[in-house]
Amino acid sequence: MERIFHFTIQNPMPGQKISGFLKTQGFSAPVRVHLKKDEQSVWVNGRAVYQNYVLQDGDELEVRVNEKEGSDQILPVELPIDIVYEDEDLMVINKAAGMPIHPSMHNHDNTLGNALAWYFKKQGKPFVYRCINRLDRDTSGLTIVAKNMVSGAILSQMVAAKSMDGLQAEGIHRQYLAIVRGNVLPSQGTIDAPIARKESSCLERVVDFENGERAVTHYQVIKQVNGHSLIQLELETGRTHQIRVHMQYLGYPLVGDYLYNPDMEYINRQALHAYRLSFPHPITRQQMEFVAPMPPDMKKVLGEQE
Repeated sequence: MERIFHFTIQNPMPGQKISGFLKTQGFSAPVRVHLKKDEQSVWVNGRAVYQNYVLQDGDELEVRVNEKEGSDQILPVELPIDIVYEDEDLMVINKAAGMPIHPSMHNHDNTLGNALAWYFKKQGKPFVYRCINRLDRDTSGLTIVAKNMVSGAILSQMVAAKSMDGLQAEGIHRQYLAIVRGNVLPSQGTIDAPIARKESSCLERVVDFENGERAVTHYQVIKQVNGHSLIQLELETGRTHQIRVHMQYLGYPLVGDYLYNPDMEYINRQALHAYRLSFPHPITRQQMEFVAPMPPDMKKVLGEQE
């Protein structure tokens, strides 16, 4: 898959080389190394140049990022996917509950990766799978997939910055909806409790103040209905099973969570949905925001009809 970037150079720093300019635009070191392998990847004013070219005011810079090899180990499988948004650099997908993000030993042909491999195979394009914000198999909602190595690197940097600097960072902000049984008290707050792997399990996580990594979740009760509380949550950090573990720690585990609270009376998967996603576009810097309505199985828990 090829992505071509165009830049009109204005007032470059004295002696600024293309490599330095690309670094300021978010082109990571691996991307710049990839470009060096193709002598036709960098052009200035209509002629191919090397990255050590010193930029001049008014130069027209064209960068061609061409990925000829794909994630061939992912089997293309025709599966339904809900594409909320797509452009040259990224996709936003509303993932269904029950669909794993990545292929694994026991899920080699039923994942989002398989569905996207099929999607791009139909277009005759090589596909490199770069899912930016991962969701658990049974968590529904919005996730970002980068379509080239430049957008992938920049979006990954946003995730890292968010983990370091919290909600004030310019990065990917995620809000979730969750359902628990009972009346959550206090009705809003912040859970600041480190999370670690449970010693006796390769899958479970626990709050562990000695060995855990810092994890912060902000929550607010939206409404209480049908004996349940609907909660809005925002992640300040992104630990594995963070919301599920934090709500269990608070004393209100998610209904339907086979791992932390197998309360399957109303729903057979954890009642967790990534419903709002906002971030600056990795290339244009335009602020993006997407919302995915709560799915029918969660509405049913609250007594809501379609």
